[in-house]
Amino acid sequence: MTAESCTGGWVAQAVTSVAGSSDWFERGYVAYSNAAKQELLGVRFQTLKQYGAVSEESARAMALGALRKGRGHIALAVTGIAGPAGGTPAKPVGTVCFAWAQGRKLRSETRRFRGERESVRRRSVIHALQGVLKWLRAR
Repeated sequence: MTAESCTGGWVAQAVTSVAGSSDWFERGYVAYSNAAKQELLGVRFQTLKQYGAVSEESARAMALGALRKGRGHIALAVTGIAGPAGGTPAKPVGTVCFAWAQGRKLRSETRRFRGERESVRRRSVIHALQGVLKWLRAR
């Protein structure tokens, strides 16, 4: 399952472009706004207020929320600032937070990608999917 913000469903699109993916891909959530993160994925207001939507804490909450709401066994989450606006000194454009969850196992990380909006989003999709493959190989 996917829980996406800055990638806007691109990860789910990449996955479902593979013939036969309905055998293993259950659903995807696009939760672009904070309200959507709360309503669709159960991200707590306090998490968003304290850490911001672009944080590993929010990414972890998104991934865990996708697992709770769906029927899949593995979830990934992506939330970030693709630009060109929206960055701050602490979280510049290109800051993207990822999380992968399975059962009670959870992993998250933050990356900073250079480039324009399309490049940041594309690299985020690739990194999110590479994270799933790494997760599966480790099993």
